[in-house]
Amino acid sequence: MIVAFEALKAYRGRVAMVDGAFDPLHRGHIEYFRAAAALGVPLLCNVACDEYVRTKHPPLLPEDQRAAIVDAIRYITYTHVNPFDTETVLRELQPRYYVKGKDWDGRLPAEQVAICREHGIEIVYLDTVLDSSSRILEQFAEQQNRPRARP
Repeated sequence: MIVAFEALKAYRGRVAMVDGAFDPLHRGHIEYFRAAAALGVPLLCNVACDEYVRTKHPPLLPEDQRAAIVDAIRYITYTHVNPFDTETVLRELQPRYYVKGKDWDGRLPAEQVAICREHGIEIVYLDTVLDSSSRILEQFAEQQNRPRARP
């Protein structure tokens, strides 16, 4: 179920939150969702908006399509397209768990850590990093730029 920002308060303390751009979605994301769902509470996926994705690369899929795809994954209970930033969503939602990949351990923005501490949100790092959307896109771009052999 896709939920609006205004509805997030209704899920305070009752969900685990994962977040990211998911552009493109890959098997590492699925493993991340599966492991986060195993925490035993409903899982809310906070999907980055197109404006944020553009700071990294042109969106492969627009936010509404990425949200619809993520929302169809069985491990996801709720999906939210984030029109703000993660800090704003953490303050509004105040999930029971804020779930990140192990690659974020020691790199999580200080403001996110402070918000979690202030609101009693447990940060959980999962060792599920199997791939990277940025790496996939870079590899694709390299392949597109290689001269093609003629048959």
